[in-house]
Amino acid sequence: MNVLTIGGAMVDTIVTIESDKIEQIKMRNAESSFLLLEEGQKTEAEQIASSCGGGALNAAVAAARLGHHTAIIGKTGQDDKAETIRNRLRLEGVDVSWLSADDQEPTGASVIISSHDRNAAVFTYRGANTRLRPDDFPPEAFSGRQLVYIANLSNESADNYPLAVQRAKTAGAMLAVNPGIRQLTARSDDFWQNIQAIDILCVNRAEAQALMPYILQHFGDGGAPLVAADEAAIPPLAKRGLRSGGYEMTLMKFLGSLRTLGIDVVVLTDGANGAFIARSSRLHYRAAQHVVAAATTGAGDAFSATFACYLADTDDPARALSAATINAASVVQYIDTQSGLLTRPALEREIEQTSEPALFSLSI
Repeated sequence: MNVLTIGGAMVDTIVTIESDKIEQIKMRNAESSFLLLEEGQKTEAEQIASSCGGGALNAAVAAARLGHHTAIIGKTGQDDKAETIRNRLRLEGVDVSWLSADDQEPTGASVIISSHDRNAAVFTYRGANTRLRPDDFPPEAFSGRQLVYIANLSNESADNYPLAVQRAKTAGAMLAVNPGIRQLTARSDDFWQNIQAIDILCVNRAEAQALMPYILQHFGDGGAPLVAADEAAIPPLAKRGLRSGGYEMTLMKFLGSLRTLGIDVVVLTDGANGAFIARSSRLHYRAAQHVVAAATTGAGDAFSATFACYLADTDDPARALSAATINAASVVQYIDTQSGLLTRPALEREIEQTSEPALFSLSI
């Protein structure tokens, strides 16, 4: 299969800190927690490492390891970090012909602070990632692609989202989109105006809640709850639903609304609480695998890219969900975003050896 990924590529500096070296505050009656660094003091780190990252780069490496011919559209600066990224992608067999260099902004970079439950805090400088222009999306880059995967786009780059969608559909490719909150809020009109072109939409819980204002406006709040034979087995998000601005919406109504708007497949991840897939009239759920996490950064990219590749290749949502769950669990066992990405043979073996089925698959 021929895959093209679009979006960010950067260099990550990953700082791992023991839990007793940094304070954590969790908010009661809220979903936020905070890491506290003492002002004016040095904090001893367990490890400081450097690796490549970014949504499009992570997705490209995932697709390449699954055996697909993969290329990337992105932008770096003209610096040493750019060479690090290019060398990394070439090592994985990713075509960098469409990875351009900006003469004004440096390559994007981030600092990732990982402690406690390893759900990292991230400081991001997007740099050249924000500088994609229309001429960075030539039709020939899309020609012959079976799957186009658009990761999060920001600032000026996000202005080209409609063009990227148009190029993908003109090429006849399946289109998978994994937007970020900034794109869903600051560029919401472009997202909603192109909603019917999306074949696979991948969002996490926070991104789903960013979609709610539009859905509430057109479909209202509330909705029918998920009913299962074993009430205790219903996942937390299916019980609680989604919340935004004082309004609540059941998971079933949220997913059904997006399907009504024209999206073929909706993927909603909820971290350690598992993931939901809505396609046609079926809802699939699979619990997350229980592993000891070194860092959670990159798990979402691994899940979304693996699911999109498997679905485009096999047209089997249940198997794609299993593959995505296993690959994401493998990634979180490493501090960087790519060491844990599995090859296709390794992932196939894991799928066959994993006995845990989807918790449920039912009509919606």
